[in-house]
Amino acid sequence: MNIDSRAHHSVREGTALGLIVATSTWLWVAAVDAVARDPSRTFELLGGIAVFTIVHFALNIAYGVAIVSIVRGTSREPTLMMALVFGFLMIEFGFAFLTAVLSSVGLGDLAWLRVFAGSVLGALVAAAFLARRHPLLEHLRRAK
Repeated sequence: MNIDSRAHHSVREGTALGLIVATSTWLWVAAVDAVARDPSRTFELLGGIAVFTIVHFALNIAYGVAIVSIVRGTSREPTLMMALVFGFLMIEFGFAFLTAVLSSVGLGDLAWLRVFAGSVLGALVAAAFLARRHPLLEHLRRAK
């Protein structure tokens, strides 16, 4: 398989990953808002439903392509897996910070359920998606 073919597969698989994660987290936020009897509260606070949805899906697709490219690259360079783990931790810390800010500017205590739990759900969905297609644990062992 040549490099162009690998890149094409990474874009296709990463786009699928991004769409799945974006959809699951979008639905999570919508469900929590609905259960809290405050439909669309999170979306409105983050720019409105349309803006939030477009930005949310675009970022998830970009993250998905980057993650799949890194995971595929670990077969040639195992230490890339450590970069992926570090990047994941930084993104989750970023979501924790964002959640703390949002809890004080309009979402209250439910921000942790709406935003941070949604990011954890997205991470779990991504890990499950990737684990079905790639030997993640083997890549992690080789990265040490």
